[in-house]
Amino acid sequence: MYRNLEECIIDLEKHGHLIRIKEEVDPYLEMAAIHMKVYEADGPALLFENVKGSKFPAVSNLFGNIERSKFIFRKTWDRTQSVIALRDDPMKALKQPFKHMDNGFAALNALPLKKRGNRIPSDFQEIQISDLPLIQHWPMDGGAFITLPQVYSEDPEKPGIMNSNLGMYRIQLSGNEYEMNKEIGLHYQIHRGIGVHQDKANKQGIPLKVSCFVGGPPAHTLSAIMPLPEGLSEVIFAGLLSGRRYRYSYLDGFCISNDADFVITGEIHQGETKPEGPFGDHLGYYSLTHPFPVMKVHKVYAKPNAIWPFTVVGRPPQEDTSFGELIHELTGDAIKQEIPGVKEVHAVDAAGVHPLLFAIGSERYTPYQQVKQPTELLTLANRILGTGQLSLAKYLFITAEENQPIDSHKEADFIMYILERMDLRRDIHFYTNTTIDTLDYSGTGLNSGSKVVLAAYGDKKRELCKEVPSVLNEIRGFENARLIMPGVVAIQGSTFTDYAHAKLELQGFCEAIADKGANPSCPLIILCDDSSFLSSTINNFLWATFTRSNPSHDIYGVNSSYENKHWGCDQMIIDARIKPHQAPPLIPDPIVEKNIERLFVKGGSLSGLKIKGSLEG
Repeated sequence: MYRNLEECIIDLEKHGHLIRIKEEVDPYLEMAAIHMKVYEADGPALLFENVKGSKFPAVSNLFGNIERSKFIFRKTWDRTQSVIALRDDPMKALKQPFKHMDNGFAALNALPLKKRGNRIPSDFQEIQISDLPLIQHWPMDGGAFITLPQVYSEDPEKPGIMNSNLGMYRIQLSGNEYEMNKEIGLHYQIHRGIGVHQDKANKQGIPLKVSCFVGGPPAHTLSAIMPLPEGLSEVIFAGLLSGRRYRYSYLDGFCISNDADFVITGEIHQGETKPEGPFGDHLGYYSLTHPFPVMKVHKVYAKPNAIWPFTVVGRPPQEDTSFGELIHELTGDAIKQEIPGVKEVHAVDAAGVHPLLFAIGSERYTPYQQVKQPTELLTLANRILGTGQLSLAKYLFITAEENQPIDSHKEADFIMYILERMDLRRDIHFYTNTTIDTLDYSGTGLNSGSKVVLAAYGDKKRELCKEVPSVLNEIRGFENARLIMPGVVAIQGSTFTDYAHAKLELQGFCEAIADKGANPSCPLIILCDDSSFLSSTINNFLWATFTRSNPSHDIYGVNSSYENKHWGCDQMIIDARIKPHQAPPLIPDPIVEKNIERLFVKGGSLSGLKIKGSLEG
């Protein structure tokens, strides 16, 4: 397998999976815009050979689809899957020891390898942050960011690589108040391993030493985002997937990945933060400016012929969508081992991953009862919302299979299955004043908001409407009702101003529907700014509805009431209008979009690609 990123690029090019871009390209918006067009066209990996302002080339879209990703890891894929499966179910090895002997040797050979002496590889050269490709992706971004970093830290109480954390947290290189070449921003969210390390360092009164690796074998990049089983280190996983031990050394007390293309070392000091952001993020909006730890730069290194890998983050699908597919293929049934009774959890990419989860569980608590209702499902819902990054979800739709198989990846069918079976007075369960994703601005503040579980099990309770109920075309102030899918209707309202006004508006809307007779065939109504947009595709519905609403504040109901503090209704309404406190959506710069056409027309490096929207052919 590949010893470095350059070998991977040569291999991809040899097999037709990579194109070289020879024209000079501006790292300010142009590189990102080109990447997005090529990704949308399911195009190849891109090697930018001539980056304006930097001597280093850059590569993107390496993991742009699952086929290319599996090609990259084709020699180690099956064995890595087998080792992960053994971590999930070690009894397999005891039951069939000879069958799994090779996996044991693979794991042993993946142990990291420390090079002798306190020195870095002799061919590494010292450079500065300003020498790097300073790529800015979106017009309102706060500066240039590293989008594929491997951020390394060690447990201050138990130093050493086997007690390390390797995570992918975004790094701001320029802009805001950062002093060029001396400071960079380190944005990490809640539920991250580096936060535990910083807390321990703070208690000891020492700075946390951090190393940021960029590039190296592709397995090293993937290892930084893998949700690994407890006890399986990221550096061991990197060795497994690359088929080569993770080689490292130390210099000035900092860990150095000997195979990385670039290494940035520095320290985080207690209480020292600077504004970080804005940054175009995976929900399809800007994450705004907030104080995050500032990393004081110690040294920056690059290897000869170093190549800078990057990706672009924006409204799904993007390259991180393909990352998600890759992770799902590798981890397989890990969730079944972690939460017994859960058959599947699908973090819905079109909704920005964290806002929306679909889950299939089991319902075995009361098989002797005639009436079927969610019981075990509610226990499983609590487990799901208390597990790692799944705990950041806002909406959880959960059900159990009975007489037919269910596929949670067929999003419309899955939602309809639940809506057909939900008792809207019994099966809606709220969690208020709790944590949500740091990047989600639909809540009540940074990291804070609410959750709701929509559970369903048993026989069908209703047939879902297949056209817009007439009552929704007769209510003053609400217009252009459109069917999204059977049982779900989008309708436009006035521009959202504040929650006090919205409460009065929605109360009147609910009363108007109730006065004309609630319609159980339409259990879900979405109030929005543009119902034509929301109803045009399932992805638009999933994105706008679940990224623009906070369950505790934005769910209303026709004939709603409380019974022993439990809320229920006859028809549920989600207010998915854009709120003033929410982050602005990502909009490409039209001038940049026009400028990059030069690469796609005849004679340009990308002239052979079929790109949507235009360009040639």
